[in-house]
Amino acid sequence: MRTLAKANWFLSQQLGIDLRTLLRAPWGMALYIRDLMRFRRTNALKLRFQPCLHDWWQQAGAVGTEYFWQDLVVARMIHDAAPVRHIDVGSRLDGFVAHVASFREIEVFDVRPLESTIPGVVFRQADMMSENSLGREITDSLSCLHAVEHFGLGRYGDPLNAQGSMLGIANLARLLRPGGTLYLSCPVGEDEVFFNAHRALRPNTVKAAIEGAGLRMVQCRLFNSSTKAFEVVSMDHAALAHGPQHSLGLYLCEKPASTTV
Repeated sequence: MRTLAKANWFLSQQLGIDLRTLLRAPWGMALYIRDLMRFRRTNALKLRFQPCLHDWWQQAGAVGTEYFWQDLVVARMIHDAAPVRHIDVGSRLDGFVAHVASFREIEVFDVRPLESTIPGVVFRQADMMSENSLGREITDSLSCLHAVEHFGLGRYGDPLNAQGSMLGIANLARLLRPGGTLYLSCPVGEDEVFFNAHRALRPNTVKAAIEGAGLRMVQCRLFNSSTKAFEVVSMDHAALAHGPQHSLGLYLCEKPASTTV
């Protein structure tokens, strides 16, 4: 099943061939023609044809992915924490960043350019694998959601670096002021690279990188793809392990008030 899912992802997202859409289209067309014939009997307005063939099978919205839940959960955390300054690194503009920008200003660092001006968003193009251009201890609140796993793979025009994720975590830590909070997420699994899409990292690998950067992991949550919920995992045992139902780790980290890295 996982192999089929990956094959469908490659065909649809990379080649533009969605087999499920293609196979469902004839049935959608039949439903369209049926409804068109019925509607024309009572419609008095000018009628143009613009078939939408697949919405019969859609739910009210796409809320099943870890992206949706992570963006919502962390945005609510930041709202409740009310930090003085919040900086985001590489998270989704059309998800998490938009959520936060709806109630406060958010600064965004990304290796990619951004041509649009977005209300509530202050953008800065920056490479998180280069600490020299970033500054040190500049914010009390920082997020990097579903992004650090891409660092160093060249997918977004960044320089290749096999240690990109570890270097990125270290540089994230440098941005935090003592007492500051980091919200970090990345795919969980064995420590491996799916080149050039992303990495998967064991939660205890992430924990070691966080602690090596001078931060303290306060909480670990794993997204359960079966229940569509983030489950808090104890950090006192090898519980920073993962299971086949888990797809994303969400880590809440703090910089101790007396530590400088």
